[in-house]
Amino acid sequence: MSEALPQTRPRGSLTTGVLWMVACLMSFIGMALASRELAQSMSIMQVLLLRSVVGIVIMLVVARRVLPELRRATDLRLHFLRNVVHFSAQYCWTLGVVLLPLAYVFALEFTMPIWVALFAALALKERISRVRLQAMLVSFVGVLIVLRPGAGLDPAALLVLAAAAGYGASAVIVKRLTTTCSPAVIVMWMVLMQCPMAAVMLFLTGEWAALSWGDFPWMVILGGATLSAHYTMARALQLMDASLAIPIDFLRVPLIAVIGWLFYGEAISAAVVVGAALIAAANFWAIQSESAGRRARLEGSS
Repeated sequence: MSEALPQTRPRGSLTTGVLWMVACLMSFIGMALASRELAQSMSIMQVLLLRSVVGIVIMLVVARRVLPELRRATDLRLHFLRNVVHFSAQYCWTLGVVLLPLAYVFALEFTMPIWVALFAALALKERISRVRLQAMLVSFVGVLIVLRPGAGLDPAALLVLAAAAGYGASAVIVKRLTTTCSPAVIVMWMVLMQCPMAAVMLFLTGEWAALSWGDFPWMVILGGATLSAHYTMARALQLMDASLAIPIDFLRVPLIAVIGWLFYGEAISAAVVVGAALIAAANFWAIQSESAGRRARLEGSS
């Protein structure tokens, strides 16, 4: 999980990268479905606790490999900050999955690149290019189309936007952490820290429901998909450019719309489709333009 990027990508790496991105896409869909199913019989905090518990059990498989690095506890305060932010975002996202149509949630979640750019500019002093700024403005228009504020705004939509902002801030912190920690250790600290957070919140609220045998498959799917989403995205980006990987991830919206229609009878709103398409197109255009600019600068300096 922490191996360096190769200087030249092997033949067939693009196909392998696409397969990793498809696995990532399926992981996010699995997270949404499992969260919604489990939340039918238990509180959101209990869902988050079970997710972390299953994640810890799965991570024990690789614990021996990462234990020396884990013991060093490098940047522990930054890990804690990242996990407080990510845990809060995960709570808002899970609540949105329960209360809103799935395609609606995923469409709003794709505003995360806007928040990443804003937080990276504030925390890492990264410059927001003109292309990125234009993409942010177009994405904002897409958000307004999805939300349709004139038709009556659902407060749960604001929770999803807050989750996207939290994920954006978490991504910026992870970018900083990757300079001192391997991806495996970042994920390990995630489950180790978020498990007691959920346990404490669950104790304070007292919203515990008895588990049934029917919950266990969804628990395994949720815990496994949570870890898989992080890992498969990292592996895909090792093998292919973000400008190719991200458009595959955008397929989540039409796929989850079809799944929501088949499993839950959710109507596929034209506003969600148009708004999500605008957000996806804007971010794809920005990534392509910035990648082309980087390649031109590298060719010019060689």
